[in-house]
Amino acid sequence: MAFELPKLNYAYDALEPNIDARTMEIHHSKHHNGYTNNLNTAIAGSDLENKSIETILENLDMSNMAVRNNGGGFYNHSLFWEVMNPAGKEDLSGELKEAILAAYGSFEGFKTAFSKAAATQFGSGWAWLCVHKGGKVEVCSTPNQDNPLMPGVSCGGTPILGLDVWEHAYYLNYQNRRPDYIEAFFNVINWKEVERRFAAAK
Repeated sequence: MAFELPKLNYAYDALEPNIDARTMEIHHSKHHNGYTNNLNTAIAGSDLENKSIETILENLDMSNMAVRNNGGGFYNHSLFWEVMNPAGKEDLSGELKEAILAAYGSFEGFKTAFSKAAATQFGSGWAWLCVHKGGKVEVCSTPNQDNPLMPGVSCGGTPILGLDVWEHAYYLNYQNRRPDYIEAFFNVINWKEVERRFAAAK
């Protein structure tokens, strides 16, 4: 069964002014759609064709660049859209908050670590908050469309929050001001969805 481009739960302009509508439209309908189509082409006729994206990535042959890049691109963006919320700034709470405080001392400590991971990822890539079995959380970054589900990549665990720092994710609005884009991302994080993912993965 072919993978399909997921529909957004909100309009392209719903995250403004933090993320502009034109960027959202191009990012979703062109970039994510391209990864989806290319992934389907890459797995067509293989034993990967009927497997979940998580199973594909967790057991990936890292030398298979077509599946690595396009499978990563499909999964990463699917998560990215869901961990943003147009309803406005939310507060972190519950067990996830406790885990973040245990790992980083304060929300500001976590925000600093996550922002640094995003800002210092050289070239294109992603910043992640991951959860390990047992509930410990960790921040890391990956290049290109790699993610922590893949073998031997970065902090491992299950990604529950991801920020796209490819230039296509922010350049129309922020140009070279990646730190401003990172700061704006914190205004649209869907913490309820991140908490749901934390509970499911820990």
